[in-house]
Amino acid sequence: MPPAVALRHMLYGYRISQAIYVAAKLGIADVLKDGPKGSDELATAVGAHPDALHRLLRVLASVGIFTQVDQRRFTLTPLGAFLQTDVPGSLWSTAVLTGEWWWPAYGELLYSVTTGKPAHDHVYGMRNFEYFAQHPDVGQLFLAGIAARRGPLSMAVAAAYDFSGVPLLIDVGGGAGDLMAAILKANPAMRGVVFDLPYILDDARALIEAEGVAARCEVVAGDFFAAVPAGGHAYILRSVIHDWDDAQAVVILKNCHRAMQGQGKLLLVERVMPERAAHAPQVVLADLEMLVMTPGGRERTEAEFRALFAAAGFKPMNIVPTQSELSIIEGVSV
Repeated sequence: MPPAVALRHMLYGYRISQAIYVAAKLGIADVLKDGPKGSDELATAVGAHPDALHRLLRVLASVGIFTQVDQRRFTLTPLGAFLQTDVPGSLWSTAVLTGEWWWPAYGELLYSVTTGKPAHDHVYGMRNFEYFAQHPDVGQLFLAGIAARRGPLSMAVAAAYDFSGVPLLIDVGGGAGDLMAAILKANPAMRGVVFDLPYILDDARALIEAEGVAARCEVVAGDFFAAVPAGGHAYILRSVIHDWDDAQAVVILKNCHRAMQGQGKLLLVERVMPERAAHAPQVVLADLEMLVMTPGGRERTEAEFRALFAAAGFKPMNIVPTQSELSIIEGVSV
């Protein structure tokens, strides 16, 4: 593809993103789950203009979201199946968030690049967690999108690291509890604590119970900027530190160090930024996400993680890869 044509395709990528959002918002994949349907029938089912919907479906068929069976009928593909609302790993909530929450913030990317400040706060007038508290429907979509992808990530972490020498594991910012559940199921002698903000933990309690590990797991509410539960032999934080600038990250890690009451392990489950962007395009895109959506958040290089560890009183030991985009960055208290 000639360079100018390739660049044009990149520039027009927003058209596909928005088309997927509209298909998700209308619930087209749920209507198509039982087999092919005509665009007129689909329009009646989802409340759309028949000709306009047909034109949208043709676009999405051209990129593999749907298959055009004949001139007017369409069916799901393996890609489009993930826009259903009730399938494992569903991306429906992510697609809706992309069109309704991320889209306005990314429209102000220039603001972030010229000021170094989050476009999200500029557009919405508040931080993302504050926005979720005031708009719980958006917060629930965000949590649902995270939950859909975290199951496989949790199993990858549980499989990659040797937890056998950890009697008590504290999951700081443990969210829905899926990571702790996966680790406890793989390590039947271990006990665990899931620690997070109060409004998040109802889901954690339900999941821990459903996974059959409630007898070995406590759910504790609190704020990791103030303190974290004491006495853990290891503290694990998945996708927590990348939300914060260095000063705030060090506060969280120092609280973990203080809570260990002696020697213990720190396990950060994060993306590790490579020295060259071409080696990990998804990581650099995730870093851009942190710029736009968080005040000070970023993906970090190995050297930057080492600096955080040193500032918080930890000696970095190993970086353990997982069968996912995340690695386990291990340290011990000194």
